[in-house]
Amino acid sequence: MAATSGRVGAEAIRRKGWLRANKWLLLRRTSQLGLLALFLAGPWFGAWIVKGTLASSLTLDLLPLSDPYILLQGLLAGHLPHVTALIGAGIVLAFYLLVGGRVYCSWVCPVNLVTDAAAWLRRRLGLRGAGSSFSRTFRYWLLGTTLVLAALAGTIVWELVNPVTILHRGLLFGMGTGWLLILGIFLFDLLITRHGWCGHLCPVGAFYSLLAVVTPVRVSATDRSRCNDCMDCFQVCPEPQVITPALKGEAKGIGPMIRDINCTNCGRCVDVCSEQVFGFTLGRDNPTPTIHQKMETSS
Repeated sequence: MAATSGRVGAEAIRRKGWLRANKWLLLRRTSQLGLLALFLAGPWFGAWIVKGTLASSLTLDLLPLSDPYILLQGLLAGHLPHVTALIGAGIVLAFYLLVGGRVYCSWVCPVNLVTDAAAWLRRRLGLRGAGSSFSRTFRYWLLGTTLVLAALAGTIVWELVNPVTILHRGLLFGMGTGWLLILGIFLFDLLITRHGWCGHLCPVGAFYSLLAVVTPVRVSATDRSRCNDCMDCFQVCPEPQVITPALKGEAKGIGPMIRDINCTNCGRCVDVCSEQVFGFTLGRDNPTPTIHQKMETSS
């Protein structure tokens, strides 16, 4: 077994170079910051390439995009959406069904910048936190609760406290006291539970994970026989429980492709692996477990 001391990813940097050992991280940051720049360009500089927010937007006055999770809550609340919103939600659904629902979390969501910063600082400081009593399935209960509340209250209750909405609108129009919620998420992830918000609580991520059942774009431990048990992939993965079946399941006849619906396709396992065990792939090399089975393995 390889030594686990030292900074996570250091061996990958030594063998592959810094750029290749951070390739997918850099691409994700480019995506997240680039999308924010497109939204901010209008209010800040008068260049209205994209109008709106992540909830609903119009690109170049032509392409509508709508968050299907918010649209669903609106429907349950009794609000009939405009046909443009339905088209926008359909486009978004089609996209995430193709590339994986939790791609939203790692490549789009601005709160991911906050939680990743907390995870990075947590590793650097060697903090373990007090642990958490929240199962990773708890976010699905919260997801259900937001839908029930929308139906009972006749309004999209979740949007009043949704940190994604608060952060995104705050960057556009001013945060106010919204910074307290974002700071709370950062401290929760830093001091209490590793990847606590995204991995255990966020109903937005729970919703988008349900779109990952049929996606062909997957991370695969194609060369898992080369694994030296350095554990770096587990250290950087926001959903480390998804790695084990693909990496260690050969004896049980489990294929190398990560099929868990909670894989975010962030690519960090690909980056930090000095043995180049992981890579992105297309296809369905593993039997597809049911959503119930996948949720059980995520708990």
